[in-house]
Amino acid sequence: MSDFKTVYTICGMCTVRCPAQAFVKDGEVSFVRGNPHAGGIKGSLCARGAAGVALTMDNERPQTPLIREGERGEGKWRSVSWDEALDYVADKIKELQAKHGKETVLFSDRGGPFRDHYRAFLRGIGTPNYCNHDSACARNVQHGAMSVYGFGRKTVSYDLKNAKHVVLQTRNIFEAINVKEVNDLLDAMDNGCKLTVIDVRANIPASKADNVFIIRPGSDYGFNLAVLHVMLRDGLYNKEFAEKWIQDLPALEEFVKPYTPEWAEKETGAPAAAIEDFVKQIWEAAPSVIWHPGWMTARYSDSFYVSRTAYLISALLGCVGAKGGLPLVSKPGDVGAKGLKSFMNLYPKPEAKRVDGVGWEHGMTHLDPGPGLVNLAYKAIETGKPYPITAYIAHRHDPLMAFPDKRDVLESWKNLELLVSVTFSWSDTAWNADVVLPLSPYLERDSIIATKNGLSPHFFKRNQAMKPRYDTKAEWEIYSELAKRFGLDEMVFDTIEDLWNFQLQETGVTLEDFEATGTAKLTDSAVYKEVNEKTFKTPSGKVEVISAALEKSGLESLPAYKAPAHPPAGRYRITFGRCGLHTQGHTVNNPLLFERMPENILWMHPEAAQKLGIESGEYVEVGNNGYTGRIRAYITQFIHPEAVFMVHGFGHDLPAESRAFGKGAADNMLMPKGIDNYDKAGGAIAMQEHFIEVRKTAA
Repeated sequence: MSDFKTVYTICGMCTVRCPAQAFVKDGEVSFVRGNPHAGGIKGSLCARGAAGVALTMDNERPQTPLIREGERGEGKWRSVSWDEALDYVADKIKELQAKHGKETVLFSDRGGPFRDHYRAFLRGIGTPNYCNHDSACARNVQHGAMSVYGFGRKTVSYDLKNAKHVVLQTRNIFEAINVKEVNDLLDAMDNGCKLTVIDVRANIPASKADNVFIIRPGSDYGFNLAVLHVMLRDGLYNKEFAEKWIQDLPALEEFVKPYTPEWAEKETGAPAAAIEDFVKQIWEAAPSVIWHPGWMTARYSDSFYVSRTAYLISALLGCVGAKGGLPLVSKPGDVGAKGLKSFMNLYPKPEAKRVDGVGWEHGMTHLDPGPGLVNLAYKAIETGKPYPITAYIAHRHDPLMAFPDKRDVLESWKNLELLVSVTFSWSDTAWNADVVLPLSPYLERDSIIATKNGLSPHFFKRNQAMKPRYDTKAEWEIYSELAKRFGLDEMVFDTIEDLWNFQLQETGVTLEDFEATGTAKLTDSAVYKEVNEKTFKTPSGKVEVISAALEKSGLESLPAYKAPAHPPAGRYRITFGRCGLHTQGHTVNNPLLFERMPENILWMHPEAAQKLGIESGEYVEVGNNGYTGRIRAYITQFIHPEAVFMVHGFGHDLPAESRAFGKGAADNMLMPKGIDNYDKAGGAIAMQEHFIEVRKTAA
C-alpha cells in the first residue's frame, strides 16, 4: 500500500479505544488496521474497529446540527448552523443556571481517556454533576476493588501475556473485545496457560477453555464462596502475603465454613469434585493467576459481592503486584516522567455537592464520587431534590438503550428543559433530544493527548485521518466553542496543535515524538512494582476482608448468600451480553456490520423449547411489561435451562435507521422499571433480575 498515506489514530467504535492505523488516498480512508507498533495489537482490529470506514460513509448518521421543532421523540428537526446550535445551548444553560443555580446541569458520557477538556468545561460553568455510563456496566467492579484494596479497578493491570491460569467470570474476553487482551491471552494459552469460564452459557471463551462451569443464573457469589472455603480449609493460599497484607482473615475463614463444594453443587449446579480440582489448579498456577473481577457486572442483586470475592481470591493467591497476575500500574511519575497538563486544573472544583448523593449522603460515602451514579441523578430530575436538574448533556451516551425500560427512563426526564445529545450516530436519546450536536466519527476527528497508565506508561493521541464528510465536529471543537460563549477563554483553542502543546508543557515530550509510532514512550521496559506499605489505600493500609468504608455506610462486608429466585411458571430469566460484531446499540445500523449481523437471536435450552414446541431457527415472541419483541430462536444445550440469552442493542424503532428498524428484540424493554433496582453496595443496576415470557408465534 505504498501509494497510501498512513495516519496513526485511536479506534472509537467502543470504549476500549485500540491503537489503529488508517490508510488514506485522495483524502479518503480506504482501510484501517491495528497500529503495528502498539504492544499486543499485532496490526489487528476487531470487526467493529474495521467498520469505522463504513461509519464515515453512512448517510444515515446525523449530518448537521439539529434543533427540535415538534414534540420530543416526534422526529421533527430544523437543520441549523453550528453557531445557531451552540448559541441555543449556551443561552439556555445560562438561563437555567440563573434560575436554578450553576449545579442544575447534568452531563454523562461513556468514560474513557479523552474527557479532560470537556470535564474542564463542566468545572468552568460550575456544575459538579459529571457522570458516566458505569452504573449500567462496571461500577460493581470499581467499588469491589475499592472495598478490598482501597483503590480503583484500573490501579491494577491484567498481565494476560504472562498468566498461567485465567478465570473469566462475567467477562467475555473473545466477544467484548480488547484486541491486546485477546492476543495476549491467546499467546499465553499457546504457552500453556489454562482458561476457566464461569457463565450461564457456553460463550466463545468457553469453546477454548480447560474448565467450563455453566451455573445457575445469579449463583456466582455462591460459587466464589465455595472456592474460598476450599482455599482456606486446605491452606491453598499465600500465607506469607496474607499474614503481611490481609486484615481479618479469620473472619473470612469462619464465614465461608458453611459454603462447601457439596453445598455449591446443589446451589449452582457446578460439581463439587470439579470445584475442588479447579481450586487446586489455580493454586498450582499462583501467583500468575488472573481471576477477572468482571467487566459488565450490572447483572444481579449481589454482583458487587461477586467482584469483591474475586478480588479477595486474588489477594489470597498473592496475585496483587505479581507478574502474570494483577500487577500494579505505573503512572508517568512512577517512571520519572512529568504528566500531561490538565485542563481541569484551570478551574476550581465546584462547591455544590453531587446531585446523586454519591460520596456525601448517608449510605453512599463508600461510593466513588468521580463519575457518580447517573441513575440516581435521574431521580433528582423527577423530584427536584436535593436541587433541580433542568439541563442534561448526553455525550456519546445513549441511556435510553443502556438502561432498562426506555419508556420509564424517558418519563423520568420529563422535567428537563434542555436535553442535548452529542453523537456520531442516531440513538433513542438523540431522537428525544432538543438539540443534536453531530460528533465526527473517529476517523474524522483529532482528540486530546491521553495517558495510558500500565506496566509501560505512555502518551497517545488520535489524529484525524480524513476531513469530515458532513457538517460535524470533534469534541475539542464543540467544547471550545461552548467555552467561548461562557467566557472560559483558557480552554478555547483555534487549532488542535495549540491544544496538544498546552498539554505537553513541562513533559519534555514534543509532537514530533508521536510521529513514528503514534505514541510517546515514557519508559523502555515494563515496570513491576512490589507491594509495599503505600500500596493499599484502605484505612488499615491492608487488604480488607471487613471493609471499613462499607461498614461506615451501614453495609455488610460479608453478607450471607441468598439463593436467586427461580423463574415463575412459564417464564425464563432474561440474560444478555455482547458479541464480536456489535457495540451495544450504536453499531446495529452500521452498513457493514448490519450486513453481517442484522438481528439478534434467542438462546434457549432444549427442555424449554420442547415444552413450547419451538424449533431452532423459527421466530418466537418475547414479552414482558407490555412489550413484545420478535426474535429467532437458537436451541442449544449450552445454556442453563432457567435462562434465555440475547445480544444487547437490537430492536431499534427509529425511522432514521432504515437498516436496523424493527430487527430483533430489545432486551432492555423486557425489564420493567429496572433502573430502580440497583445494588446499594456496588451502585450498578441489577438488569438480569427479570423474567420474561417466550411464546411460539402464530402460524
